[in-house]
Amino acid sequence: MQIKVISVPVSGGDSMNEELNKFLRGHKVVQVEQQLITDTSGAYWTFCIRYVEGGSAVGSGERKERIDYRELLTPEVFAKFARLRVARKSIAEGEGIPAFAVFTDAELAEMARLEELTKTSMQQVKGVGEKKAEKYAAQFIKAMQQDEAGQ
Repeated sequence: MQIKVISVPVSGGDSMNEELNKFLRGHKVVQVEQQLITDTSGAYWTFCIRYVEGGSAVGSGERKERIDYRELLTPEVFAKFARLRVARKSIAEGEGIPAFAVFTDAELAEMARLEELTKTSMQQVKGVGEKKAEKYAAQFIKAMQQDEAGQ
């Protein structure tokens, strides 16, 4: 077990506060003790963090390694993928849901590989059923057509 001590000034300690949060997110923390310390130079929150070296953040579960679709897809397919992501973001914001609830990146990558994006072709993508295709196909097809017309 390792120990790290971080002191954050009560006022003006934004950068140290961010460092603390970054450290906590990136390590498997076992215990955190905090104490307010005041002296002639000011007031500080001091955090004594006990953590496991090499562990991942608590609550993060098993995280999958990020996929770099720019490397995985051809430049033309990646351009379509990027346009699909913009459309997905717009739809998700409009519905007030996370983007992955519309379609995952993996689903969008498969859609980008399709020669023609239609409601029927979308349903051939693993994870995209009839209901999702029914709900989102028209919006995605329209976004792609508008984007292609604007190029």
